[in-house]
Amino acid sequence: MSMLIARAPVRISFAGGGTDLPAYYERYGGMVVSAAIDKYFYVFLNVGGYEGLQISSADYHTFYRQGPDAGFIWNGDLALPRTILHHFGLDRGLSVFLASEVPPGTGLGSSSTVAVAMITALSALRGSPLSPQEVAELACTVEIEKMGMPIGKQDQYAAAFGGLNAITFSRQGVVVEPVRARLEVIHTLERNILLFFTGTARNSADILSRQRDSSARDEPRVIESLHAIKAMAKETLVCLETGDLARYGRLLHESWQRKKQLAPGISNPLIDECYEAALRAGAIGGKITGAGGGGFLMVYCEPPFQEAVTHALEARGLRRMEFRFDFEGARILVHSGKRAHPREPAPRPVPTRRTPV
Repeated sequence: MSMLIARAPVRISFAGGGTDLPAYYERYGGMVVSAAIDKYFYVFLNVGGYEGLQISSADYHTFYRQGPDAGFIWNGDLALPRTILHHFGLDRGLSVFLASEVPPGTGLGSSSTVAVAMITALSALRGSPLSPQEVAELACTVEIEKMGMPIGKQDQYAAAFGGLNAITFSRQGVVVEPVRARLEVIHTLERNILLFFTGTARNSADILSRQRDSSARDEPRVIESLHAIKAMAKETLVCLETGDLARYGRLLHESWQRKKQLAPGISNPLIDECYEAALRAGAIGGKITGAGGGGFLMVYCEPPFQEAVTHALEARGLRRMEFRFDFEGARILVHSGKRAHPREPAPRPVPTRRTPV
């Protein structure tokens, strides 16, 4: 029996969220500025000694077993890891354990991080490791095309590449470019971004489905807001590369006001109350991470006001989570060397566009 352990980071999005949905970027082009952080999704694989396939998830308290002679079932519990296992032709002789450092459904891209970590692990297990570009492309294919999930593409690329990046989306493909900020600016940004867990998780599918449908119908209010959000992403990149972080904090506030116009449910009375309390205590701007509706409240706040902001939000039941940026992306931590034996070779993703690194 052998073991393989892989991990992939979740992300925080600084600007541009929503423009990575195909319904928007295929017509107008999209752009997101985001950073991977040191909160990880882990995949533990044990190979050999099992007749069938076993998958267990610590986050969902769920266990799945498939006998060695059973046909592969795609839907139901743990559908995403099962679909990825099916893609790689691995349906027996394997035990999979999944665990995350952050709760699922909290706006940090954890679902796509699952896909990235699984693909990184299984491609290595089969002896054909994929590049970050290939990992991200395959994760998008599985989630968006194969499973029909109404999501964008930023999370997969952020998890695969790691780092602080500007990611652009078009019909021709996805391009990932590192933000060219000075080291002291990156450290200041890292210190001044605060994350607070609201205590609630949500399924982003409903919010994203409504936003996708509104974009596809060319609803003027939604398209105008997405255009403005993309423009703010471009300005955010300029702010980071020139070191104007106070301006970025104000852009974060402006972008949040625009984002709330994209679909119902992005904010709620508790989120609005907490956000206003953070501003009164000294935060410059902020937003809810991910699609909205719950998860983490991210605020930009300079050091003299951080204690007051933390006290104001924790008094309302939120809990602060400390973090650092991750610059490694998805990676293998342990691989004892034994390869899995698939039914047939898994197809490699076809690159759509070269990504500068």
